[in-house]
Amino acid sequence: MDTKTSKQTLTDVQLLLLLAAARLLFHVLTNNQYGFHRDALAFLDNGQHLAWGYVAYPPLTPFVGRVGLELFGLSLVGIKSLAALAQCVAMVFAGLMAKELGGGRGAQVVTAVAAGISLMSLLMSTLFQYISFDYLWWVLAMYAFIRLLKSGNPRWWLGLGAVFGLGMMTKYTIVFLITAVVLTVLFFPQLRAHLKSPWLWGGVGLSLLIFLPNLIWQVQNNLVSLEFLTAIRARDVALGRTEGYLAQQLYVNLNPITVPLFLLGVYFYLGSGNGRFRPVVWIYLITLVLFGLSQGRFYYLAPAYPMLLAGGAVAGERWLAGQPAKRQQRWSWMTAGLLAVGAAMGVALALPVAPVNSAWWDVTSDIHDNFVEQIGWQEMAENVATIYAQQAPHYAKLGILAGNYGEAAALNLYGADYGLPTAVSPVNSFWQRGYGTPAPDAVIVLGFSESFLRGYFGQCTVVGQNRNSFAVANEESEFSPDIFLCEEVLEPWEQLWPKLRSFG
Repeated sequence: MDTKTSKQTLTDVQLLLLLAAARLLFHVLTNNQYGFHRDALAFLDNGQHLAWGYVAYPPLTPFVGRVGLELFGLSLVGIKSLAALAQCVAMVFAGLMAKELGGGRGAQVVTAVAAGISLMSLLMSTLFQYISFDYLWWVLAMYAFIRLLKSGNPRWWLGLGAVFGLGMMTKYTIVFLITAVVLTVLFFPQLRAHLKSPWLWGGVGLSLLIFLPNLIWQVQNNLVSLEFLTAIRARDVALGRTEGYLAQQLYVNLNPITVPLFLLGVYFYLGSGNGRFRPVVWIYLITLVLFGLSQGRFYYLAPAYPMLLAGGAVAGERWLAGQPAKRQQRWSWMTAGLLAVGAAMGVALALPVAPVNSAWWDVTSDIHDNFVEQIGWQEMAENVATIYAQQAPHYAKLGILAGNYGEAAALNLYGADYGLPTAVSPVNSFWQRGYGTPAPDAVIVLGFSESFLRGYFGQCTVVGQNRNSFAVANEESEFSPDIFLCEEVLEPWEQLWPKLRSFG
């Protein structure tokens, strides 16, 4: 490569980094509204109990949460910036995919922006959850796969193996991508030849080595995550959360504005010259079918779209290169305008910028519940602290029992400032940590109905209400909002605790 080309390539990368930095700054400026989502609170609380596995997920995201707490404390902007950073890095590598497919600077920028304005990518930049990091691993994996297809260099299997290992330590659904890659290798002769390469098997070994600590934890805990995933899948299907799987690929996993670019990407890969990059679209189709057959949630497939947008951008750039100069200019301006419209729409619907209880807020709340579930957590801790201060002097040990992981995590993260003891919960990894020693002789209970509690306690009295100052309707304010003081446990805690166990 000559000096001029090197300089041009470096400039393209710098431009992608500049776009990502601008996006990160925008998230830093806007992520200070509302509060943490219940899932984020659970990840952060689990990060206070570092382990090689948890009932609901692998260990990497809680570990990142622990790092975030050490760096920023319980800062909305600080913690959420880690999720936003993962999305911004993914945006850069989406642009680099277009480069590896033969795209120039225009195709790289269009790909990065198109990937960055998908509603799921924007949402994942505002929520500290494992999906944010899972997205990054998928993008990095497909970047390495495209490099492998382009160069034929088997050393890229090591990169794939490392990313797959990190992915399995983040979210188990990456096994669907791994399955698609395996099937594609077996189907395409150009890839099947790699089965004889030590680099492929080295990549397999590396991925297993990275995943091994969690695998050992699973074996030691009777594969509890399989039990959890089975229960959660049944719940999601029963509640209808898996409906609309195909439609939501187009207007949530993508931005509606970028759907034509996605379709052009499918065309690009299916007709990619000598078929060198054709395995990419088959990986997408296989994962699309696998998630559909298993009744997975629509957003599980969100990380697969940057590679298709990259193909679409390259195909569009090549077509445009053959057009007259004036037409090129018109199409370039139109593309920029449409991406700007898509970005504005994505920001309005997926970022925490709408004033609470405004008409704008109502629109976002009708589309998704991510923001309403961020309201009221600290108020809940303050409310429980007031009740605890009033009741604690009457008992040798007054405990706090929470019905879901969000409540338990919020009370543990915020409650220390109010002198609250550690809250316990029968959900997921909270159940594994137990009810404390010695067992409480009375508990403040939230998140359960009175009829449910009657089966376990002789006396339960309403001592408060779980509300928020914005009067936002969410799970805490609508589902079993009463706060109880429960006494006279009907059987010893060591017998009661296994009966309370649940997944959520």
